[in-house]
Amino acid sequence: MTARFPGQGNPWIAVRPGEDVDVLARQMSTAHRLFVDDEPPSSDSVRSVVLDSWLRSRTKGVNPDGGSDSLALSGAELERYRDGHPMSIIRPVIRKLLVEDAADTGLLVAISDAEGRLLWVEGDATAKDRALTMNFAEGADWSEESKGTNAPGTALAIDHCVQIFAAEHFSRSVHEWSCSAAPVHHPTSGHILGAIDITGGPRVAVPEVLSLIRATVAAAESELRVHLMNSPKSLGDTAPRLEVLGSGRPGLVRGSGRMALSQRHAEILLLLGDHPEGLSSDHLAVLLDEHELDSVTIRAEMSRLRKTFGASGLASRPYRLVGELASDVGDIRRALDRGDVEAAMRIYSGPVLPGSSAPGIDEIREELRSRMQAALLRVGDPVLLAQWTSSIHGRTDVIAWEAYRATLNADSALYGQVNARIDLLDRQLGV
Repeated sequence: MTARFPGQGNPWIAVRPGEDVDVLARQMSTAHRLFVDDEPPSSDSVRSVVLDSWLRSRTKGVNPDGGSDSLALSGAELERYRDGHPMSIIRPVIRKLLVEDAADTGLLVAISDAEGRLLWVEGDATAKDRALTMNFAEGADWSEESKGTNAPGTALAIDHCVQIFAAEHFSRSVHEWSCSAAPVHHPTSGHILGAIDITGGPRVAVPEVLSLIRATVAAAESELRVHLMNSPKSLGDTAPRLEVLGSGRPGLVRGSGRMALSQRHAEILLLLGDHPEGLSSDHLAVLLDEHELDSVTIRAEMSRLRKTFGASGLASRPYRLVGELASDVGDIRRALDRGDVEAAMRIYSGPVLPGSSAPGIDEIREELRSRMQAALLRVGDPVLLAQWTSSIHGRTDVIAWEAYRATLNADSALYGQVNARIDLLDRQLGV
């Protein structure tokens, strides 16, 4: 394969001036096939930003041959969410600079939130209909964790503008498309609010389109700055929300901005949320590490956390939260309490802080996993069981696999596949 990127050059540009897009598409298709087949392509055949994203996508268990086509938000819930979202403030600017000229061009303009959920998808009507086949639709989750490498999702993951061309997408269903996207930031805090994306054919991946996206983001952020000066509380913070599920970096969401947290700070906040009565430094130390931490270390860690979380939100003697702290763990618990297993499955993107070995986090992680498993077994829904057993956090759950098998016709091919999977797990786990 001919080397495309000697020294890598500018990694954000997908198609260089003078490149043959047909040749490039074939090269990328070959590189993608090699990667998916665990035969790493040569490092000079794939842009560094794309290869890094492919690696993250595989680590997070994204299926290159498809995934969930359900909507993360829909109906009245989507309407309420996006109407109150700061990205709605800059939508008129985006429409004027990008959408108004997109009709009959084969191009789509998408606006997402900071988590990769598409709030608006506008532009060419025919292209919009075609995009539905890959679930590129308002309310869908296009984060890297959900869809793998794609411009809006990857731009949010790396906090940088980026282009993704054809088979550079991790999902094969998106290989006919190309896209350019860039994140939008809060004018004062710098937190990511969302992303602006242009999706279409190969010409979307040329440098000029990335420049257009960057110019639009600059205009949008300027509009937000003016809006904030006139209405200081219009982008105001709501109750903070802790996100600790799955393999992504934990974060703290305020309003529509997201701040990445260290694992230790996420552990502390989650434990304090689970103990509203408060925790002494000694008790907190035991929940974080049975042997290594002392009260001096805890005080130092809490001092650092106050700078991130805000001193007014944390009290001491005992350490406790002041005010409300929502979390994705709490969202799942409430969904399970009301018997809405389908909603709990939508939220459960993975185990609680999977990289943590803190005893208190181990307990929360196992409690949530056990409740999810028990609810799935109780409901016995084959669709939900299929989703659970195909996920990275449920694919070794023998009990769930057996429950899924019990819902299938013994004469079906799927029954045989599931049965074979159970036999393999039995051998691997020594059951």
